[in-house]
Amino acid sequence: MSASVLAAAAVPLLPPRQNARPLPSPLPSGPAGHEGPVLPAQVAAAVWRGDQLGQPVASVWPSGFAALDAVLPGGGWPGQAVTELLSPQAGTHEWRLLGPLLRQVTAAGRPVLLVGPPRPPHPAGLRHEGVDERRLVWVQAETPAERLWTTEQLLRARTGGVLLAWLPQVRAEQVRRLQVQAGGHETPVFLCRPEAALHEASAAPLRLRVGPGSDWTLQVELPKRKGPPLTQPLSLHVVPGGLRDLLTPRLQQPSRLVPSESTDAVVRPVPAGHRRRALSH
Repeated sequence: MSASVLAAAAVPLLPPRQNARPLPSPLPSGPAGHEGPVLPAQVAAAVWRGDQLGQPVASVWPSGFAALDAVLPGGGWPGQAVTELLSPQAGTHEWRLLGPLLRQVTAAGRPVLLVGPPRPPHPAGLRHEGVDERRLVWVQAETPAERLWTTEQLLRARTGGVLLAWLPQVRAEQVRRLQVQAGGHETPVFLCRPEAALHEASAAPLRLRVGPGSDWTLQVELPKRKGPPLTQPLSLHVVPGGLRDLLTPRLQQPSRLVPSESTDAVVRPVPAGHRRRALSH
């Protein structure tokens, strides 16, 4: 017998009751009508049921639209996470949707970080929305690699401002990396991507499709969120700030000015004699 086996055999064994680990005590049962155990408060905050809206683990920021806050997990834009905005036309609908948030952020003295917007920001239009253009930080990154690198550096810097990055060619593994880095960013992080990216996998916990609607509205869909799917799109009334004081009540709903196709028209056949004379000319 080897020395190692002898040494092990010389170790006295503890009685069975002392060797065995005590079984963990079961968690208390939930209240009447609720199946499953009651979780500690910190654990329960990080767990969500598939048939319910998820509760915020971090801070949330009001969107400025009561109807939108009602369907967003936590009741607003999530901090410490990536939110994707998918749009058929980049650089247009994002500003209208995020205008109330940017106004709130700049009023609090925080910056708004822009990475690679397709068009230069319009200071006069931002002022009409109540956004302080002096709080804008515009990074003019051209190539996809420059935009991605800049976005990652701003997330690591933890500037405390809202970040908007236009990344039309970002890949799924890159979004996953940005989502991990956004965990240390207190304020919301938005990735603006084309509508075609809706069919691609994404690690972003919240995805919105934003498109134009009638009568100065935005049509918003939530294809991904922590909760049940949103069956009907939201219609958010968003008039650009520079036009609010100029539009008359009739122009507030321009769809009513377009004549509808009438189905009451009476079609009469043309007599044969008239057709022959028209053909002869």
